[in-house]
Amino acid sequence: MASHIGPRKFLATLGGAAAAWPLAARAQPSTMPLVGFLNTGSADTFAHLATAFRRGLEEAGYIEGRNVAIEYRWAESRYDQLPVLAADLVKRQVNVIAATGGEQSAVAAKAATTRIPIVFTAGADPVRQGLVASLNQPGGNLTGTFFLTGAIESKRLGLLRELVPNTASIGVLLNPSSPAAELELRDIPDAARAIGQKILIREASSERDIDAAFATLVERQIGALLVASDPLFTDRREQILALAARYSLPTIYYLREFAAAGGLMSYGANLADVYLQAGIYTGRILKGDKPADLPVMQPTKFELVINLKTARAVGIDVPLHLQQLADEVIE
Repeated sequence: MASHIGPRKFLATLGGAAAAWPLAARAQPSTMPLVGFLNTGSADTFAHLATAFRRGLEEAGYIEGRNVAIEYRWAESRYDQLPVLAADLVKRQVNVIAATGGEQSAVAAKAATTRIPIVFTAGADPVRQGLVASLNQPGGNLTGTFFLTGAIESKRLGLLRELVPNTASIGVLLNPSSPAAELELRDIPDAARAIGQKILIREASSERDIDAAFATLVERQIGALLVASDPLFTDRREQILALAARYSLPTIYYLREFAAAGGLMSYGANLADVYLQAGIYTGRILKGDKPADLPVMQPTKFELVINLKTARAVGIDVPLHLQQLADEVIE
């Protein structure tokens, strides 16, 4: 196990889809700053995160419909639509693009403009993805938050192994089209070998693939499941949770939203804080700050959330020490 998972302390500086936006925002004068909000997922799934983004804007002094307007573009997990949506925001002459929901939207926004500032939320390393020159000095027209989702899959595997120590095989669900997939395909097997755990990886890049992957994993008699981080899986959260419940699979996820909605356990960054920071950075840029001068932010702590109600439903007795390590225990 890694070090103690204490109370959350987040974000330290490291020194489709048709448009959908509030009517009030559309009716404002053209002199009002205009923010483009580009997201890989759907408005329903990411609504609370869009709210966190607006809260960050408010902290920076901008309130939607009063002194800033927002154009929303949702790809609804159709990543091939992101370039079209990003180009549309550029055509609308937005002042800033908030490229959210993963690095896929940031890549599309970067390809669409070298002039308009871009604030991203990325799970994969933005330096390796070519989004910024470095975390401390991004350079260019991009900055944002980097929440390390792909880099902590080995930690999740260790937590799941503690929860079900005697399982012969653990399944892994990942999206091969994710920018983090290459890292995950290397790190997760390495972590499994280090603890002597047999794993079975299945890939899914669509709703149908997810159903098929679960069926195969269950047929192969896995004892638990790790869902790797990807915006597609976030957008298909209800489907994944329903399948895990149907097959009584002890499963660990990468966002607390899964555990809060009935998943067994999650470990990862708090996305509401990530979007809050993206909103703050967007506001600072509207006030004149340059993306090149705003260091990419990243988490210093991650949340462990355990749903005891779900544990009972799948016949898991959660060890007391894991409950004590958790930042949140859902009864």
